[in-house]
Amino acid sequence: MSNKIVAGLDGSGADAASADWAAEEAELRGAALDLLHVEDWPEYAPFAVPLPEVRRQWTDDLLAGTRKRLEHAHPALAVRTHRIDGRPVSDGLAEAAADADLLVLGSRRLGAVAGFLVGSTGSDTLPRTETPVVLVRTDPDTGGTAGRGGDGGPVVLAVDLRSTCDRLIAFACEEAHRRSCPLVVVHGWSPPPVLAYAPALDPGVGQEIADGLEAGLRDLLSPWRLKYPRLAVDSRAVIGQPAVQILEAAQGAALVVVGRRIRRAALGAHIGPITHAVMHHATCPVAVVAHD
Repeated sequence: MSNKIVAGLDGSGADAASADWAAEEAELRGAALDLLHVEDWPEYAPFAVPLPEVRRQWTDDLLAGTRKRLEHAHPALAVRTHRIDGRPVSDGLAEAAADADLLVLGSRRLGAVAGFLVGSTGSDTLPRTETPVVLVRTDPDTGGTAGRGGDGGPVVLAVDLRSTCDRLIAFACEEAHRRSCPLVVVHGWSPPPVLAYAPALDPGVGQEIADGLEAGLRDLLSPWRLKYPRLAVDSRAVIGQPAVQILEAAQGAALVVVGRRIRRAALGAHIGPITHAVMHHATCPVAVVAHD
């Protein structure tokens, strides 16, 4: 890795919050911050397209203005600007993030029920990069980061005990360690349908399953507790729909971390339903980490 964070800018209202979050994260990591705009105007558009020099000036103003604002707020931070022309936005972002530690994108709130708009850029970029991607929410009232946890807000990590998720756990532990905040690890589960009537026959069967999952979660986290002895870790195997349990735990969090399984095939789903739900409904920033 090149010890840098890439923040994608598109000129929307979500830019300010995501750029601010990226700058703070870069300071925590001692990394440089690259501000990037990918210009992708259709060749044959059904509407008037600005002339190339107008588009170029708009992009330069966007990058320069954001850089100046961030350098004023973070004098010690190295901020660079880049423009990519003539490439699909998702491809340009993925290419720029290939050697980065993190890619940061913005998203906007649609409403209390509809949640946040990740948009085609974020959805298309995620499957194209194995670099962790953080989606930062914009508060429509303040223009700042929505759902921002206060001091001491935890990092929340969603895990699936059936998956290999060392990369996911490592990312969450590092984020909590940098922030000196607790790490909350959540595994949501539902009893298999075949056991629907088992509690009536044996009230202890549900507790037996829960105890087994708690033990599995402790075993999974044991080496990480040794690696980060000062990190406060709260592990929870909770019954209920996993996405609902994760979103509940993420209220007031500094960051929620979810996984995306790497799929080499060109076709097929690349983002699971739980990650998809958290991406669109968590109010705090969401980190999506690719893993095998």
